[in-house]
Amino acid sequence: MQDRYFSFEFFPPKTAEGTEKLRNTRAQLAPLKPKYISVTFGAGGTTQQGTLDAVLEIQREGIEAAPHLSCVGSSRESIRAILQQYRDGGIRHIVALRGDMPSGMGEIGEFRYANELVEFIRAETGDWFNIEVAAYPEYHPQAKSPRHDLDNFVRKVKAGADSAITQYFYNADAYFRFVDDVRALGVEVPIVPGIMPITNYSQLMRFSEMCGAEVPRWVAKRLESFGDDRESIRAFGLDVVTGLCERLLAAGVPGLHFYTLNAAGATKAIWQRLKL
Repeated sequence: MQDRYFSFEFFPPKTAEGTEKLRNTRAQLAPLKPKYISVTFGAGGTTQQGTLDAVLEIQREGIEAAPHLSCVGSSRESIRAILQQYRDGGIRHIVALRGDMPSGMGEIGEFRYANELVEFIRAETGDWFNIEVAAYPEYHPQAKSPRHDLDNFVRKVKAGADSAITQYFYNADAYFRFVDDVRALGVEVPIVPGIMPITNYSQLMRFSEMCGAEVPRWVAKRLESFGDDRESIRAFGLDVVTGLCERLLAAGVPGLHFYTLNAAGATKAIWQRLKL
């Protein structure tokens, strides 16, 4: 069995203060020796420069960096130019996504789906990049049906993806079923669970509404009952997410990918509880 690997996700900061905060977060998480750190990419490339700056800085610090690359609203020429910038910077790992159409943009661009982006990256760069794609254990909110979503995932892998990171979830059975279903369809790539620490009730519910991730009713009700008691929310959130990670690791998942929201505290606390 392959060694498990762990990774962290950041978003590109938009201010000087945010940049400094992210450096401080990285300094706290770097001793945990993640396999890589990924950096998100705004709709239609709206944070393209911030993503590039962040991954190049992370790479200079001696940690493998993996920029997200979303294709909706983009042309082949613009994606080709971005890929060249990443190659020039020594980046060997990409998270390839469809992405969302930015508000006010009427044109979908030259790519409609993530599998088309994966195919394009492979055609342009061969095996230069390790390509990671997204998986949705609770199904993509825009999928026509569960089977349609599974077929979309299979297409991304067949287009040349090396592995996948899931949307965050709190129901381990959804992940196990998703993996069983895609294995039955012939997909053998590693599928790494995405882990979202719980530190803020309203933020969690807002994110979950947007991305289609289910927060179990018992978890939502307990969080809601704490009101503005941030310490109780954090303590309960640590219990819930640590328990989820323990179950996943016991089942032999290939690793864990932490959505840090550019903060170190909760991710580090979960890590320590798991004795990683």
